[in-house]
Amino acid sequence: MKKQDAPQLHRGLEQRHITLMSLGAAIGVGLFLGSASAIKLAGPGILLAYALGGAAMFFIMRALGEMAIHNPVAGSFSRYARDYIKPVFGYLTGWNYWFLWVITCMAEITAVGIYMEFWFPDMPRWIWALAALLVMTAVNLIAVKLYGELEFWFALIKIVTIILMIGLGIAMIVFGLGNGGEPLGISNLWQHGGIFANGFYGLLMAMPMVLFAYLGIEMIGVTAGEVQNPKKSLSKAIDTVFWRILLFYVGALFVIMSIYPWDEIGKAGSPFVMTFDKIGIPYAAGIINFVVITAALSSCNSGIFSTARMLFNLGQQGEAPSRFSRVTKKGVPGLATLASAGALLIGVALNYLVPEKVFTWLTSIATFGAIWTWSIILIAQLRFRRGLRSAERNRLSYKMPWYPYSSYLTLGFLAGVIGLMAFNPDTRVSLIVGPLWYGILVAFYYGKGLHKRKRSAHETYSLSSLETAGYPENKDANNVLEKQTSF
Repeated sequence: MKKQDAPQLHRGLEQRHITLMSLGAAIGVGLFLGSASAIKLAGPGILLAYALGGAAMFFIMRALGEMAIHNPVAGSFSRYARDYIKPVFGYLTGWNYWFLWVITCMAEITAVGIYMEFWFPDMPRWIWALAALLVMTAVNLIAVKLYGELEFWFALIKIVTIILMIGLGIAMIVFGLGNGGEPLGISNLWQHGGIFANGFYGLLMAMPMVLFAYLGIEMIGVTAGEVQNPKKSLSKAIDTVFWRILLFYVGALFVIMSIYPWDEIGKAGSPFVMTFDKIGIPYAAGIINFVVITAALSSCNSGIFSTARMLFNLGQQGEAPSRFSRVTKKGVPGLATLASAGALLIGVALNYLVPEKVFTWLTSIATFGAIWTWSIILIAQLRFRRGLRSAERNRLSYKMPWYPYSSYLTLGFLAGVIGLMAFNPDTRVSLIVGPLWYGILVAFYYGKGLHKRKRSAHETYSLSSLETAGYPENKDANNVLEKQTSF
């Protein structure tokens, strides 16, 4: 088979897939399992923390969208870091994102084990973690469209659940549903020590957990190489996903803390279970347990997808074994998927060795990796915009608002959260593991002479080349783009 006829990544993802995928990746254990810990630190003031984190995510997503719509390629921000900053940053970002999602998937399969204890309390967690890993790996190996369909329904289940809970909660607050017709009101937000019950310090300490909850929103960029009509689909998905996630997080927690005193949340099980149980819905605990399992599987599903695409891109660039850049006849990077799943076996082992500590360790390390990724997106966007000629800047169809001040302000916010992680023993471990991982990567990069290799002529794409190809108005244009982004 000739090289140009080799199987390539398929553009099998539709707009509805990528919109629900990004929601599915970001709405996971950070909301269902991590929000109780964040509320314990900040009290009702956690709503402000989620709003601040959401504002930062808005600018990060707009920065990513500006580059992804101009240049929709597999590898996304790893490729942008390579092209617009330096090759070493592309290498570090690609491997960091792979590491980040491997760690996150370990946390997700750990959560599956924790949730399954509800029905099978005597069965070890590691068995359920392994079962979840095997099923999600199989899904990712079949075809990208099947992955997109499964993720669509996974995400839809938890989104409908959250909307239902918000709607019923508002009925309890305003009309007294489940409370004998007596409205509950929202006084619980300030009657138990005030809105900032633990002071500004508590709000700051909650920020790392808040940012962990938003991890995954950047996955829209990773889909750029496999989405149909990238210009239209990416812009719409980026504009809508941010507002939906902010609504789900802030809306759900506003309802929960209005119904229950914040200092009681987490003591009697999941706040979602408590809310449905108060309304009188039978089998509420079992229903919500099923939903949070699908939430964890959804995030794990997205994580295996994104890690495989990062390994695929690193293989293309010669920064990982070239066999990772091979795809199956169905357009799936099979070896890259299996390699990522193999690394996740470490998470299964941790669930066997240290089941009580593994979740906290993994979430803090994942947050550190996410902040690196988001920072690189912002820095790459600054360099990207500076490198454009005046005419090209004017032709950009999707722009970062308030550039460059928004980029610098968001970078400062992320740096501040990294500093806060040093003050909490539960997150301090990430400040050891993260830099150690980057040190190993840098030593390998220069030790193996990767910095001396010549950059491929295919690595940089211009807006004019896409316009010449007629991108992305018709099917032929998508075929041209696919050839440009496949090696």
